[in-house]
Amino acid sequence: MIRGITLLSLALVVVLLQVMPADATMALTDVAYTPTPPLLIGSQQHVTAKYYLGPSGATTFIPGHQLQMQTGLANARWNIQVIPDGRNAAQQSASGSAVFVNGALLSYSTNSDVSLEVTIDGVVPQTQGDQVMVLQVKEIDNSGSVVPGSVITISQPVAGQPATAVQTAFPTLLPPIVPPSPTMSAGFPFTTSIFAIGLVLIILFRSGR
Repeated sequence: MIRGITLLSLALVVVLLQVMPADATMALTDVAYTPTPPLLIGSQQHVTAKYYLGPSGATTFIPGHQLQMQTGLANARWNIQVIPDGRNAAQQSASGSAVFVNGALLSYSTNSDVSLEVTIDGVVPQTQGDQVMVLQVKEIDNSGSVVPGSVITISQPVAGQPATAVQTAFPTLLPPIVPPSPTMSAGFPFTTSIFAIGLVLIILFRSGR
């Protein structure tokens, strides 16, 4: 009797393990950059990352979960391609710093070989540190919490910090110096003076006679 109960308990445990959903097993397999790092501040950057979704539980991904993807690149444009067994399946495009992928798009039977290709085009921003977070992927469960151990972050160093703008000092422009106009002193006009002297000479000449 006891042996029968023990066997029944073990069977129930095996069934529960098969039925209970388990967190997806996701691994980064490849990442490529154009142009190659270090990333240049202010320039356009193209990034392609590939992930493998390993069998976990009854499917490759829990349909009720989702993937949250974020990037530190500015003006980001996303292209996400699901690839089961080497063929293109669901495809998703988006823009912005974050995007979500529904778990149902990633959920396949455990005998499927599922991968995920993520492409981002964006501008390398000016950062406080010496690195920028290019791509971060995390699994979110149906309660909105991050699944422990599911976060995969890709960061790269940045270069080309713009030099501090030097304020150019221009000389202060002064108004041009205008020499003062010559002024004539007050007095008799020149012709009047000549006439007066001539009159005096005539009077003296007549008096002498």
